[in-house]
Amino acid sequence: MQEQNTHTPSVKNEEIQNFIYALKQMLQNVEANSTKVQEDLEGEFQSLYSLLDELKEGMLMKIKQDRASRTYELQNQLAACTKALESSEELLEMANQTLEGAENHDFNQAAKQIKDSVTMAPAFRLSLKAKVSDNMNHLMVDFTQERHMLQSLKFLPVPSAPEIDMAESLVADNCVTLVWRMPDEDSKIDHYVLEYRKTNFEGPPRVKEDQPWMVIEGIKQTEYTLTGLRFDMKYMNFRVKACNKAVAGEFSEPVTLETRAFMFRLDASTCHQNLKVEELSVEWDAMGGKVQDIKAREKDGKGRTASPVNSPARCLQSPKRMPSARGGRDRFTAESYTVLGDSLIDGGDHYWEVRYDRDSKAFGVGVAYRTLGKFDQLGKTSSSWCIHLNNWLQVSCPSTMLEPSSCSIPLRPNSPSRCFLPSW
Repeated sequence: MQEQNTHTPSVKNEEIQNFIYALKQMLQNVEANSTKVQEDLEGEFQSLYSLLDELKEGMLMKIKQDRASRTYELQNQLAACTKALESSEELLEMANQTLEGAENHDFNQAAKQIKDSVTMAPAFRLSLKAKVSDNMNHLMVDFTQERHMLQSLKFLPVPSAPEIDMAESLVADNCVTLVWRMPDEDSKIDHYVLEYRKTNFEGPPRVKEDQPWMVIEGIKQTEYTLTGLRFDMKYMNFRVKACNKAVAGEFSEPVTLETRAFMFRLDASTCHQNLKVEELSVEWDAMGGKVQDIKAREKDGKGRTASPVNSPARCLQSPKRMPSARGGRDRFTAESYTVLGDSLIDGGDHYWEVRYDRDSKAFGVGVAYRTLGKFDQLGKTSSSWCIHLNNWLQVSCPSTMLEPSSCSIPLRPNSPSRCFLPSW
């Protein structure tokens, strides 16, 4: 009872500390975001001013060009009329003088000369209509509609927070398919942003977390599938936000999905001495992967200790990984070229993804009860099963090895089995 009373305040204290941290972070974000929004707004209006100034300059230039063209045409026409008027006055003066000095018998000849001169006069070849109009009202613009649009300008509405559909979301085969929906129809949504991170804590995401949020942008649909994941932690946190052309909405309520499978490793302390084992790989070592280590320990006088053959095994999908001590006796010897995985299998449905070097001559992968003897070969006993590939005899696994009836062995109660990776 005392332990429970102590635990409850401790949890509450941690929650309050996390909340205080979140509030401080939000205060900083409000200051930073408001400054950014103000700068963005000023930038938008400045771009609008620049566009109007550019538009104004273009229109003024058009007015100036039209004015220059009209002025040029009218000035040319005015000059031609002035010159014709002067010519007409000279012609009248000449006609008066001719008529005054002509005798009766010379009158017809004088009249003919005056007629010829008048016919050739430029005044009679002029058009007395202006070539261009002085009306330039067609260069006026009407900004009434644009003015109404600007007066009705408002802030863009912030998109609502999406809602993640847990029932439709799926975790399987190293993939996570996340499905969400919008609480109201909004045709102005441009894209979505998905964030996720791995965690070992169930429930709501913690504010302080070692794993950073991973970001995927530009999602056009209301679902997304993450592929090629490694489920090396127990859970994953997810959150989504909607964005329009200018602003992003709030994140959805974050959800936590369990990732049952995870990356398991090989237990080097259980391998045959001719296998070279690292965390995720095993290969044949003709020199003996353990020989040097054994010789070094014997040289130091440490001797050999008993191997914990019956120590608890560990399962692929179990959250527990128990360290196994290095035994003095080899777990496998002779022609049992085998190494154990580090994970206990005590129930449920399981599968493994194994990558192998295509240049390998032979290998096998399977499961067995922990009663598998140190001289037993995997798949050749009643307590084990495996898929065996032998490039000396075949280039692919025989299809009969993949039948469901041959791909499982029953688990006896209280008899946990372990995964094996023999290679030679």
